Amino acid sequence: MSEQYCGYVAIIGRPNVGKSTLLNRILGQKISIISRKPQTTRHQILGVKTQGQVQALYVDTPGIHSRQHHAINRYMNRAATSMIHDVDVIVWVMDLKWTGEEDRIVKYLQGVEVPVIAVLNKVDQVKDKATLLPQLSALHQRYAFKEIMPLSAKQGKGVAQLEGLIAKQLPQQNWLFPQEQVTDRSLRFMAAELIREQLMRHLGQELPYALTVEIDAFKEQADGRMHIIASIIVDRPSQKAMIIGKGGSKLKEIGRLARLTMNQQFDARVHLDLWVKVKSGWADDERALRSLGYD
Repeated sequence: MSEQYCGYVAIIGRPNVGKSTLLNRILGQKISIISRKPQTTRHQILGVKTQGQVQALYVDTPGIHSRQHHAINRYMNRAATSMIHDVDVIVWVMDLKWTGEEDRIVKYLQGVEVPVIAVLNKVDQVKDKATLLPQLSALHQRYAFKEIMPLSAKQGKGVAQLEGLIAKQLPQQNWLFPQEQVTDRSLRFMAAELIREQLMRHLGQELPYALTVEIDAFKEQADGRMHIIASIIVDRPSQKAMIIGKGGSKLKEIGRLARLTMNQQFDARVHLDLWVKVKSGWADDERALRSLGYD
C-alpha cells in the first residue's frame, strides 16, 4: 500500500473575499453557498478532496468580522477562529486591499505554529499585473507567510498550484474519509443552505441577516424523489411580508430556483414546500440559535 497523506486545511479571511468560491473550485462542485453579500457562510463546512496519495480536508469558515452585536455574529466569529489551532495548514484568503479586518486576523493568528499560505484572490480584476508586485512585497512585511499565492478562484487560475503547495504541508497518515466522499454535511443541511442562498440573492441588503432556514421534514421516497418541507425564520412580521411578496410571487420564485438547484445537486427530483415563520429575536437568542443548528 502506497503512503497516504492527510490533513486539515482552514480557509479563513474577512467576509466576501472568495473563500467559498475557492473551496467550490477546489472540489469541482458546490458545497458552500455563494452570494455577493458578505457573511453568506455561517457554519464551518468541510470539503474533502482526495487526489493521488493526498486527502486534504478543507474547512470553509464564516468571515471574521468586527461586528458582534448579536449572538449569531459572535457564533460566526467563534466558528471562524476555533479551528485555526487544530489544523495542519491555514489558507488566508484576501482580496486586493488590506483592511482593519486583516489586522484582526493577525491577532487571531498569534501563537499559531502551522504554516499560513496567503492567497491574494481576484487577480483577474487587475489589468496591470505589475501593480501586484508592491502588494506582494507589502504582505511579506505584514506576516511571516509560508507562501504568498496570487490567483483567481472564480476563473480557476492558480488553484492547482495552491493545491500543490498545500499537499506539501500535510502530514503522512491514513485518510480519514472514503475516497469518494466530498463533504461531511448531510443533504438536509445542504437543502437549508441552498434555500438560504436564493434568499440572499433575491432580497435586500439587510434582510438576509435577519433570517435563517430550518428543515421541518426531509423524506427520501422509494421512487428516488425527495419531499422537503422548510421554514424560513424571520424576526418581524414586516420581513415575512417582504419574503412572501405580492400574491406570494417572491416566495414562489425563491422556492422554484432552490428546487432546481437541489435537483441538480442531489441528482433527484425534489418537491419543496416553503413556509415563512416569525421568531422574534432569534438571532440574539443563544438557545434559539442552538435549536436552529448554530452550535
